[in-house]
Amino acid sequence: MKTYYNHNGKLFEVADPSVLISDHSYRYGDGLFETMKLIKGKVPLLDLHIERLFYSMQVLGFRVPVLFSKKNIEEEIIKVAEKNNCLLLGRVRLTVSRGNGGVNDCDDKLQYTIECRAAEESINHLNENGFFIDAFPDAIKSCDKFSNLKSASYMHYIMGAKYAKENKLNDALILNQHGRICEATIANIFWIKDDRIHTPPLSEGCVAGVMRKYLLEKIPAINRKTSETELTIDELQNAEEVFLTNAVYGMQWVRGFRDKQYQNIQCIKLFQSVLSPLWK
Repeated sequence: MKTYYNHNGKLFEVADPSVLISDHSYRYGDGLFETMKLIKGKVPLLDLHIERLFYSMQVLGFRVPVLFSKKNIEEEIIKVAEKNNCLLLGRVRLTVSRGNGGVNDCDDKLQYTIECRAAEESINHLNENGFFIDAFPDAIKSCDKFSNLKSASYMHYIMGAKYAKENKLNDALILNQHGRICEATIANIFWIKDDRIHTPPLSEGCVAGVMRKYLLEKIPAINRKTSETELTIDELQNAEEVFLTNAVYGMQWVRGFRDKQYQNIQCIKLFQSVLSPLWK
């Protein structure tokens, strides 16, 4: 079966690439992307995805045409999802880049690509087999105005994921310039201790995750306290429960970090009360 993607509003077969080798995202990592979930023809938390994307484009100085809007983006996602038969449950990736050319002679024309493929049903459920994680020792993420963006410049995370695979881990944690944990390779990190749900603040250099923002807004409604707190290795080892979050999987329970083992009693309750309704 043929698979298609949407590039600048036109459908192409995956076997027929349309992105030029001079594209700034390919050449320099000068781009942004959003990874989204598609359920029954709708993207949960689409407003938060669009808000983050447009804020990030503003930070990077993108020239955004008027027609590149939430309405247009949603229509283009549905177009490629229908073509690939994944309207019921799919993964969507929207990538934007600045254009084609060298460092000083880019044409500065917004390019966008939308990919969509079918997803497994398991992404709608909390993982029964907990993750095992550890800290990636070979990269340090800076805490600057670009660190919260979901940038196409992804080397820290690629090498972290490679480290996790080589060490038979499910994910690896990224450290910031202060030696503290800011996130995982494809997710934000939360931990539970003393009846409070914690996550590192954006000032620690983590990506401003859509699911992270959603949880921080919704958890107080179920009478639970949240706190944006710096996360050290010692603090993680003293946590009661730990979970990772992103827009596709929602929550992923962490079973172990090094010699520490975690429960998932509160994770299950949190998933059922806050995330399950979102997937319906």
